[in-house]
Amino acid sequence: MTNKTDFKKTLDSYQARRDRFRIVGVPDLRYLMIDGHGDPNTSPAFAAAAEALYPVAYKLKFASKRDLGRDYVVMPLEGLWWAEDMDAFTAARDKSRWAWTLMIMVPDWIDQDMFATAVERAAARNRPARLDEVRLETLSEGRCVQTLHVGSFDGEADVLTRMHHGFIPDNGLRMVGKHHEIYLSDFRRTAPEKLRTVLRQPVATAASDG
Repeated sequence: MTNKTDFKKTLDSYQARRDRFRIVGVPDLRYLMIDGHGDPNTSPAFAAAAEALYPVAYKLKFASKRDLGRDYVVMPLEGLWWAEDMDAFTAARDKSRWAWTLMIMVPDWIDQDMFATAVERAAARNRPARLDEVRLETLSEGRCVQTLHVGSFDGEADVLTRMHHGFIPDNGLRMVGKHHEIYLSDFRRTAPEKLRTVLRQPVATAASDG
């Protein structure tokens, strides 16, 4: 019997606690990715992006188990978010100004050939509209600050204000890279007040150019 790896449990970078900011070193990780722009609540492109990622993710899981004898739990949906003015995530919450990349993490043994085959198999039946836009890419985040938010997505603003304007500068750090969310709950089936989301922000030393 093949052991099934759950990277949410084995990777420290997926651990977070409510009401506690933590500085964590995030290793380079490989993701299925697809890009978009606009309000995730009203943009058809957002739903179509998720619909394109999941079939590929499951085809890769099955191929890994079948061909390599390495089984794993399909990881949760994640998102990178950014805007020209990062206060669009805190003060204004103007979602029409948001750009995003939806992602699902895959193990480092998944290569481009396996990915290409998975895309072909996902296209064979009920082809997702945005399937051709999915890519396999490595994300390097390094040092990050993160916490667990429990509640609605709109309730994140206060937590992010404390992270961006309190904890990060108070620890001699500055924000770099893109705001990152890990959706531990399926927001299609979970009540807003029960949603569990890891909020992550890459950082660098305030005096550093890196």
